[in-house]
Amino acid sequence: MGEKKVSLPAKLINGGVAGLVGVTCVFPIDLAKTRLQNQQGIQVYKGMFDCLAKTVRSEGYFGCYRGAAVNLTLVTPEKAIKLAANDVFRQKLSKDGHLPLWGEVLAGCGAGTCQVVVTTPMEMLKIQLQDAGRLAAQRPVSAAAQAAAPGPAPSLVAPPPQAQPAPPQRPSATSITAQLLKTRGLAGLYRGAGATLMRDVPFSMIYFPLFANLNALGRDSAGSQAETQARAPFWQSFAAGCSAGSVAAVAVTPLDVIKTRLQTLQKGEGEDTYRGIVDCTRRILEREGPSAFLKGATCRALVIAPLFGIAQVVYFLGVGETALGFFG
Repeated sequence: MGEKKVSLPAKLINGGVAGLVGVTCVFPIDLAKTRLQNQQGIQVYKGMFDCLAKTVRSEGYFGCYRGAAVNLTLVTPEKAIKLAANDVFRQKLSKDGHLPLWGEVLAGCGAGTCQVVVTTPMEMLKIQLQDAGRLAAQRPVSAAAQAAAPGPAPSLVAPPPQAQPAPPQRPSATSITAQLLKTRGLAGLYRGAGATLMRDVPFSMIYFPLFANLNALGRDSAGSQAETQARAPFWQSFAAGCSAGSVAAVAVTPLDVIKTRLQTLQKGEGEDTYRGIVDCTRRILEREGPSAFLKGATCRALVIAPLFGIAQVVYFLGVGETALGFFG
């Protein structure tokens, strides 16, 4: 992934295939991450496994994949842009086949910036779909808490029967998109773009240099960095992707919590709404304490590690080059 001649169509195919395979494998954990990060008052879930178990019980197995269609649709261009842009920037910044550390960090910064154009609307829609189940599960808990609260003495006269309210319909990606475009225009889909940029740029600045160096460990450094990485065995690319991904994911978890809170449109009872990044940071710190910024950190590591491990294996296997060669 470096300074060799970049075949952009092949890299786009590699990034797209990598994203599809990775997301399919780890999406349920990502759903748990979103729901845990959005918990403020009423704690519906005690942790990742509790969240997944309750989701399966109340929504069925496929409830764990709520929002996956949006992710699978948009992750192809998102991962394609991210991985291909990093390649292009590394090639442009390298000199005589070698890239200094500052160049690796700068290339990662460029890749993280480029992907935001797709990442922001993808995350915006995905979060609403993922969090709908948490809000639905929170209603019975809230009602039970209110019923248990002390109140006036019960009347001896039976109240008239009331019709049961119809359960709220779960939103769809289409309805959310239409509503956002109608009420807020295109900017509605890019709500939280600043927070997304604030998360994805540092992530890429950590991830790509760390991956490149881990993937080159244990081999002769003669030749360009791209050639050194190309000699990496299958397992090393996977391990390097997992390790670099988990480190970068945990490092930017506080920024991911802020981004998730800002992009969540529907709030539960007693949950805060925020005016921006600074207001969100201040309120979380005051009301929930510093530990709230690490909500979902384990889930993020478990999502990002295999996602990028799989992505780098697919990328380095050259699926795109093989496909173009076959059809070309």
